[in-house]
Amino acid sequence: MKRLVGPLVAASLLLAACSGEEPQTAAAAKRTVNIDIHAWVGYEAQAAVLKHLLEKELGYQVKTRKMKEDDSWRDFESGKVDVIVENWGHPHLKKEFIDEKKVALSAGLTGNKGVIGWYVPEWMTEKYPGITDYRNLNKYAHLFRTEKTGNAGQILDGDPTFVTNDEALVKNLGLNYKVVYSGSEDALIKAAQAATKNRTPLLMYFYEPQWLFTKVKLVKVALPPYAIGCDADPAKVACDYPPYLLDKIVSKTFAETGGKAYELVRNFSWTNDDQNAVASDMINEKMTAEEAAARWVAENKIVWEDWIPR
Repeated sequence: MKRLVGPLVAASLLLAACSGEEPQTAAAAKRTVNIDIHAWVGYEAQAAVLKHLLEKELGYQVKTRKMKEDDSWRDFESGKVDVIVENWGHPHLKKEFIDEKKVALSAGLTGNKGVIGWYVPEWMTEKYPGITDYRNLNKYAHLFRTEKTGNAGQILDGDPTFVTNDEALVKNLGLNYKVVYSGSEDALIKAAQAATKNRTPLLMYFYEPQWLFTKVKLVKVALPPYAIGCDADPAKVACDYPPYLLDKIVSKTFAETGGKAYELVRNFSWTNDDQNAVASDMINEKMTAEEAAARWVAENKIVWEDWIPR
């Protein structure tokens, strides 16, 4: 019987090649995809949809872990992470891990259009004319004073690891403000909800896509217009944030050996409204990420069916 093993294996490999089946690479053989989860609900929503499709449509196992953004990039080299599903720029990380170390690469755009900026509750724009022009912010600094800022106004930021130029902006624009880090996206959301409900002043760092905009009216402050290169030196930034075309980052190994799993990640592309729908179900309908993803998948086959490799 042992003499038949070689021919049988050869025959099976030939049959697989002729049938177009996925090659049994190391990644395909274990059929496990490692996705890191970063600290905002839109990211978690997108990861949940990818996880659902990888498992239910392609039969992969997906393992997730919660990580800081910088730590995820460092683990591309060790193989602990295959996919970052939503990347907001990070040119310094792309330079180090894609251009120099060559352990990662972009797997294309997510379809989301990212915006970062400063926001105030809509009611403030009605009561305080011109408050959405940065040149008038010093006039209104007293409204935003807190115990943490003394005589300066407060700009409330989120997690200090998020993409932010706010401390440089305050200094370089000559604003009488101090950046205070709330510590999380959830804290920013609660602050915006409270400021709207109680009509208390709030100037905050925030971003889109974000489900909160479907529930709370916020207005973006006009900072000096962004121009290419105006943020090249982080210490000298005096302009608005750039528009972000968000992309997916994968390890080079996953791109080379991930088979249909990598193809699905590469093909994935949806809209801000799609992401907000899943995120809103997670927050407002109290669904788990898995439940919200399953609901979106069930209702949007026309969107995702072309993502699935055939």
